[in-house]
Amino acid sequence: MQRGPDEGRIRRAEGVKAPERRPTMIEVARLAGVSQSSVSMVLNRMEGARITDATRQRVEEAARTLGYELPGRSRLRHRDLERRTIAYLVDEISTSPHPVINLDGARDAGWEQGYLVSAHVTRSDPALEATTLAAILADPSVLGIVYSTIFTRKITPPDALRTLPSVLLNCYEEERSLTAVLPAEVVGGFNATTHLTQLGHRRIGFINGEPWMDAAVDRLAGYRQGLATSDLPFDESLVLHGDWYPTTGYRHAKDLLTRADRPTALFCASDQMAVGALEAAAELGLRVPDDVSILGYDNQELARYTNPPLSTVVLPNYEMGRRAVETLIRLANATKPARPHLIKIDGPLVARNTTGHRAAAALKR
Repeated sequence: MQRGPDEGRIRRAEGVKAPERRPTMIEVARLAGVSQSSVSMVLNRMEGARITDATRQRVEEAARTLGYELPGRSRLRHRDLERRTIAYLVDEISTSPHPVINLDGARDAGWEQGYLVSAHVTRSDPALEATTLAAILADPSVLGIVYSTIFTRKITPPDALRTLPSVLLNCYEEERSLTAVLPAEVVGGFNATTHLTQLGHRRIGFINGEPWMDAAVDRLAGYRQGLATSDLPFDESLVLHGDWYPTTGYRHAKDLLTRADRPTALFCASDQMAVGALEAAAELGLRVPDDVSILGYDNQELARYTNPPLSTVVLPNYEMGRRAVETLIRLANATKPARPHLIKIDGPLVARNTTGHRAAAALKR
């Protein structure tokens, strides 16, 4: 049956109510006398925003008066809401290749299981981090949070991580109340040293990173364990601390390789320091690996292109990112809470052309 133009009036006359129009954020801003962005920050509870208490009260009062409700919060009441986004927070990403590879692993693991990973860089700014976390918590599509740091360290996790399923990546807390994914640095240092001892080296210099960093502490522990396993004494004079970069690798390698009882192998705690060590060896007229073996750590892209190509230990950034997201998805979809635990990821040793058996000349010394 065809309906005439007066149908709307007839329906209202019969007591049928038209749907009520919801108030908008612009109307809240107009009533409160503030900008729309200020309304958004107040109603999304963005703690890092520089909003005065008076402004916050005006916005909240205007929202109550108009009956305004955030669309996302009303959607949260639906049990069938699909959370298909994983928030990935990292303090730095542009100053080192390591966090980028972490993110690659996280992104790939999420995509394979039907989740998108959204990256947020906080630059170690507490206000920016608080505001970012507030926005994440207000987003009904977020399944959980991967909280990552550029280098391995102990942290005090923000309280927001207790609100959603969360996994720490490359960082940990003393209380171990959150699951954390870390590199197995002691194992890496052990494998590096054992590789050299198995090649017959008995005097192995170690050029380490900054001694206050967890990575340096653990790689040194692995070096000592590797020596002990081969019944070799630990000689503190063979351990020099650098800063991960080629300049200190060059300087410390030159120191070690000009000694009367110079080592026949150098284990450098980063590929970049190993590049500096290669330069020092070449300047001293030493052949690598015939006269001295040099081993790096991290397996950065440059390790394949040194002359000769650098033997190194893989820092498993990609695998760590994958495991963090896989673990988060399991935690979020579990039927009962899982006990937080520490996950350590091993990185294999890649033997290229800078390590070899101890030279005959060294055997005679």
